[in-house]
Amino acid sequence: MDQVYANKLWGDDGSQFYSGDGSHYPEITDPYIAAVTDFLKSFEDPLVVVDLGCGDFNVGRDLVKYSKKYIAVDIVNELIDHNRENFKSNQLEFQCLDIAVDQLPSGDCAILRQVLQHLSNAEIQNIIPKLADYKYVILTEHLPDGDFLPNKDIISGQGIRLKKHSGVDVTAKPFLMKVKSKQVLCSVKPRDYDGVILTTLYFNEIKNPL
Repeated sequence: MDQVYANKLWGDDGSQFYSGDGSHYPEITDPYIAAVTDFLKSFEDPLVVVDLGCGDFNVGRDLVKYSKKYIAVDIVNELIDHNRENFKSNQLEFQCLDIAVDQLPSGDCAILRQVLQHLSNAEIQNIIPKLADYKYVILTEHLPDGDFLPNKDIISGQGIRLKKHSGVDVTAKPFLMKVKSKQVLCSVKPRDYDGVILTTLYFNEIKNPL
């Protein structure tokens, strides 16, 4: 991912780090922020949120105030340093981690917004068991519109499975993530984009809740 930012493979708005249209295009971000905000505001006791793949934080910054604590994680060390300098809140903490390898921070709700779609199946399989530690998991994936064969493998990087007419479904083979229930929070089909961007809330069974 260092090369993605260094070579501006997701575009360039003139800033040092740019996480692409998916983090900046209002037709994509506004419905997402509204849906996740409504979910977070529904709790009398705010949740500890762990944002796994926070990117340039153009989206996450609007969610911090609805959390008890917001832990924003990304694999790119320079990006995390940049975010620490530019986003300040008593509720906010940034961590540089490889979510496929490292232990994840504790929390109530994990957010992965258009993250898994860039990863290989092997990396996703390393991440899935860790998500069982969160009561709530909010996943956003860019998927083909209509029927598709899920979880065709790719090499981790800039691209996603859409060109293979595939997308990530964590409940399908080979991942088979077990959840108590799920709920679609947001579905967006942006103009001039192929496919649909789907945000799903998964409810986990937690034996030892925080």
